Amino acid sequence: MPMKDHPDDHLAERFDAMSDRDKIDFMIETNGWALEAVQPDGDSTPPTPSYAYTIGLTADVGFPEVVVFGLTPAASKGLLTLVADACRGGTEIPIGVEVVGLLDNELRCLFAPVDLGPWGPYFTTATNWYAGQPFDVVQLMYPDRNGFMPYETGYEQRMTLAQPVIGSIA
Repeated sequence: MPMKDHPDDHLAERFDAMSDRDKIDFMIETNGWALEAVQPDGDSTPPTPSYAYTIGLTADVGFPEVVVFGLTPAASKGLLTLVADACRGGTEIPIGVEVVGLLDNELRCLFAPVDLGPWGPYFTTATNWYAGQPFDVVQLMYPDRNGFMPYETGYEQRMTLAQPVIGSIA
């Protein structure tokens, strides 16, 4: 007996055939914001780690776009969904100040403003989506397994390439 196609198979095919703009618009329409996952580039100098960032989060919840480095796309989406849901629930997340209570186990995190002058090329899809209009980005920094933040002495050295600091630390 032949197997019937699963409805999600057709959705995936349609999604794959969409233009990048249409994919972003579709994600924003269904989720409120889109996730742009960028693969690592070992040939660049210095090497660029994998990272992911939001597009449309500002319009959805009134918070800047957020970039996170060194996580898989699925882990990034989970973490960024946590941020979006917190904002939707009325949580005011400070920028430039360590936050405790957003991440599990009372781990610290920090949302640091990103200067798009030097870092703009990291956000090409967002720049295209915003069509030349200005937008803000913050970097969500999280601690290593020993609890050190990437800007602190003691941060696990092998993690510095995976989670570079591109946000401004006050």
